Amino acid sequence: MKKVALVTGAKGGIGSSITQALVDAGFRVIATHHPKSEQSAKEWIKENNYSAESVQLLPLDVVDTAFCKESLTALLEQEGHIDVLVNNAGITKDTTFKRMTAEQWNDVINTNLNSLFNVTQPLFDSMCQHGNARIINITSVNGLKGQFGQTNYSAAKAGMIGFTKALAAEGARSGVTVNAIAPGYTGTAMVEAIKPEVLESIKAEIPMKRLAQPQEVAAAVVFLASDAAAYITGETLSVNGGLYMH
Repeated sequence: MKKVALVTGAKGGIGSSITQALVDAGFRVIATHHPKSEQSAKEWIKENNYSAESVQLLPLDVVDTAFCKESLTALLEQEGHIDVLVNNAGITKDTTFKRMTAEQWNDVINTNLNSLFNVTQPLFDSMCQHGNARIINITSVNGLKGQFGQTNYSAAKAGMIGFTKALAAEGARSGVTVNAIAPGYTGTAMVEAIKPEVLESIKAEIPMKRLAQPQEVAAAVVFLASDAAAYITGETLSVNGGLYMH
């Protein structure tokens, strides 16, 4: 029987690569999408030729605590247990702090950080009971080093790292590993749409002089989800081309 992985933000640039990599590694993936984006999620399934046996869609509003608890409790009753959880959902609303509104702050904190509670908490006890489970949180290089104009995003992503370490301590005795991956600038459609001169200036700051490929981030997810990574927990794996070494 295939292991089951739940991926939030599954049809985004990095999320799509994570989904494909997990499918290729033999997982059955439950791919979440916002309830209002059902049509685009179905189109994404069709574009990637995913069968019902490989990828299942799940409408989930990751900022709605009650919605997540109800939906994920029902999912557990259906599946029995979840082997791998990838918390990948995230947004940006960048501006300097002096111009930042409370809405911009709260939207990013709710989506990027509070979603970890909303999605993980309903599943964590079951994962501990079954053991040999993996929780992988997609944070960011800017959660490690900070970034001008991203106080909300950097705070949320740094919070994810603290969450990862604390939950790793709780899950360890049950064989549940909790790790984070901190990508640097990654060649998603959104990033590659940046003005060429700006993109070149970004690459110039990276020692490897290029962006990460989404597949390289996904490969790190597959490794941390594997049995080979069973003794790694509480860690943050950087995939940033040397942009920030710590």
